[in-house]
This record gives sequence, C-alpha cells and structure tokens, in this order.
Amino acid sequence: MASIVLKRTQQKMPVVGFGLWKVTKSTCADTVYNAIKAGYRLLDGAGDYGNEKEAGEGVRRAIADGLVKREDLFITSKLWNTFHAHDHVKQITKMQLGLWGIDYFDLFLVHFPIALKYVDPSHRYPPEWFGDDGKVYTQNTPMHETWSAMEELVDEKLTKNIGLSNCQGSLILDVLRYAKYEPQVLQVELHPYLTQEALVKLCKVFSIAVTAYSSFGPQSYVELGVDKGAPSLLKHNVTSTTAKTHGKTEAQVLLRWATQRGIAVIPKSNDLGRLSANLDCNSFDLSESELAALSALNINLRLNDPADIDGRLAIFA
Repeated sequence: MASIVLKRTQQKMPVVGFGLWKVTKSTCADTVYNAIKAGYRLLDGAGDYGNEKEAGEGVRRAIADGLVKREDLFITSKLWNTFHAHDHVKQITKMQLGLWGIDYFDLFLVHFPIALKYVDPSHRYPPEWFGDDGKVYTQNTPMHETWSAMEELVDEKLTKNIGLSNCQGSLILDVLRYAKYEPQVLQVELHPYLTQEALVKLCKVFSIAVTAYSSFGPQSYVELGVDKGAPSLLKHNVTSTTAKTHGKTEAQVLLRWATQRGIAVIPKSNDLGRLSANLDCNSFDLSESELAALSALNINLRLNDPADIDGRLAIFA
C-alpha cells in the first residue's frame, strides 16, 4: 500500500485511510471490521465523532480474528476544543485510548485551533461546540500551551506522532517557532472546489504531510443540510469525463487527484463495493491536463467553517 514517510519518526502513514466521521454508532464496529478486512490500515477518528468505543470494538475483533496485528494499523484521533488546557490534554487522551481499547495512537491531532470552555467528560461526551444552554463559550488557552501538552503525549508514548488540523499557514509557522516536536501531519478540508495550493506548498517546504478530508466536496455535507448549494463534484462533467476515460468511478478520480500529488485521503463509505473501490484509487494515473482541469474547479468553497457557528471562531478569516 502506498504510504507517506513521516519526517520525525520515519513511520509510514498509508496514503488512503478510512474516515470515521459520521459513521453511526450502531454500525461502526462492523464498518471498521469490514474496512480492515477490505485492506484499510489507517483509521481516522476523533473524540468529537462519538464512535471511538465502537471503532475500537471493530479493531479488537479484527485483531482477534487474525486479520491484522495492532502494529499493522495506523490509528489517528484528535483532541477536541474543550480540552486544550495543559492539564486536560493528557486526561482526555488517556480516556480516548481507553475507549478505543489501545495503548497508543499512531497520530494525535489538534482538531481545531480553537479553545472552548472545559466540559467534564462525565457531564457530557463528546461535548461538541456548545454549552448546556446552546451558547458557545471560548477559553483563553494559547496554542503554545496545548502544543506543549501534545509533546508530553509523545514523551509518555501515548502517541507516536502529533499534528494539526484545520490550521492555516500563520499558525503553523507560529507552532514551528517553539515546537520541540514539529507537527508531522496537517489535516484540512481539501477538494477541487477548495484546492489550498499555497497551504500545501508551505507544508511541503517544512516536510509536513498533508491529509485531505471531505475529498468529495459537498457530498459529505448534503445529509447535514450545509452543502451551501454547491453542485456535486461526483456529478460534475469534468469528474465524469475523466472517470469514463480511465474506466474508474468519479470518487476514485477525486481521490486520485489528491494522492497523485502526495496528499493522503480518508474517504468514508458504508457500502462494501465503494469501500473497496476507494482503496483502489491509486491503480491509475491522471494526466497533467486532467489534474489541472480538476484544480481549475477551485472556487475557494469552504464547507467546514466554524465561523458559521459563531463569528468569534473565524479561524480562516
């Protein structure tokens, strides 16, 4: 399987992983098991997804059945916004590992560069964006404090690699100023409607691996009612024409648009056929003109923007 070698640890991160966002609790264990059976070795989760325990059950079953060993898997999770304070980072990471039923994460990311008021997990978990009254409460915890605590997770072998998610260049450069362990991975929304070329280039300069989420653009947001009326990338004539040329699915074309440029992807599907097809997205190459035609669809359409929740959270302003 194609992989990206992470700079500090030299660990190999699979280029194609399975994303756990919006995988329902009731089916999550089976879905994870089937994904591993289909050949996925990277599982991308987060505390905010609310399905860590179920994902862990799928992992344990796959290991028990001899499909994989723990060291064969690359398991990613993320620190939620309410746990940015130094003393909360380690506490919640250990809890999340317990939910997964594993001893370490392969990669642990700061989910958003946003610090929200602490919510005790015994009160509500995952805490999501809002307080009990439905309002957003920010907290004055600087990234310096959070990143220092993330580095302690590495020292205590709770995670092998640490990284960032949903961060722009200025904040990445700030973290690099004081980091003992530099971010190994940046995970961001990235698709032909939001190509983020300057950000990808910056990461390349500093050897930070990039993982794209929402590779299918608006498709990931239709069921949430926040697709912003954008036409489907899966039905766009540029995508469809390219897919027909290569005898591949539109989803494979969109994934290959990223992976061919060294960007990792984490698609999700509950359908076994699509699940296998997505994993097989590296079995062909797009021409330079095809890559350019897809990139030319860029309209800087950001679908996952916390500013839509609260104006104080405009991290992409």
